[in-house]
Amino acid sequence: MTAALSVDSLWKIFGPRSDKIIGTPDAELSRADLKAKTGNVVGVKDVSFDVAPGEVFVIMGLSGSGKSTLVRLLTRLIEPTSGSVNLGGVDITSASEAELRDVRRKQVSMVFQHFGLLPHRQVIDNVAYGLEVRGVPKKERRAKAGEIVDLVGLSGYEMSYPDQLSGGMQQRVGLARALAGDPEMLLFDEPFSALDPLIRRDMQNEVIRLHSELGKTMVFITHDLAEALKLGDRIMILRDGAIVQVGTPDEVVARPADDYVKDFVSEVPKAHVLTLKWVMREPRPGEALDGPTLPVTTVVRQAARTAIASDAPIRVMDGDTMLGVVDEEDIMRVVVAEEES
Repeated sequence: MTAALSVDSLWKIFGPRSDKIIGTPDAELSRADLKAKTGNVVGVKDVSFDVAPGEVFVIMGLSGSGKSTLVRLLTRLIEPTSGSVNLGGVDITSASEAELRDVRRKQVSMVFQHFGLLPHRQVIDNVAYGLEVRGVPKKERRAKAGEIVDLVGLSGYEMSYPDQLSGGMQQRVGLARALAGDPEMLLFDEPFSALDPLIRRDMQNEVIRLHSELGKTMVFITHDLAEALKLGDRIMILRDGAIVQVGTPDEVVARPADDYVKDFVSEVPKAHVLTLKWVMREPRPGEALDGPTLPVTTVVRQAARTAIASDAPIRVMDGDTMLGVVDEEDIMRVVVAEEES
């Protein structure tokens, strides 16, 4: 399958003669040592990854890890120092200004932490703004915007102004505006970090619902591990501009790449993230194999009730193939280990 987004050996170094550093021993220096020696600061360091069509790919890291710089490099809002970005078949790094404008208008939309709504325009016209820029007639763009307003749960607020809405509702307007142009990809740069916890949870659920309904490819930036685990099909963790680990949520929690990631996931309730893949085992001699079946992708916590209710082990399946078994004791081992830690 052709990647929706392909990033290869991407670098961004801020400072004088930054392009002369790549390929030299200085490029291997830590961020602090490079700044001390050359005055340059590494924003993104030799990053490569692919995002599949329809995937929710989460990029996470602490403040200063390079995640926001990276998302801006994807559409050349920031010029890369080196490397390539291919988005929907367009080589972003060599695209002309006209080609970039076309990509930004039609292929990809961004949702930012700061909503950037036009305060003098009603919700319907804020949502339709991107279509207006494209030159879509008013009647047509308002009809499309009305559909999207309904999709994001803002029906009845079409004629309201941004300052009449709560923060969560304003972010829904921002999300609707991004969707109105029917882009192939959505880029989210920490869109919910300024929202109250309950509103933030509602917006996360909204993203999950919209992804289920629309199937858009999404790249989501966050510093919040719980948010990353909830939303991501895969997670990429950055530190000082470089990739530390890429994996599914259960892979990151079960097999952290180093102590940095291990510390990140130490407080995660593993039974809520790990799938049966990580707790299943081979059947013991004489063990009954007539128990219930569950997919290997089932989360341990979700399998607990089935295991408790069954006298025979759960058969863990990948399609029609049995990969192993798991019983109540296997599941409790994960739960008890969490309590003891």
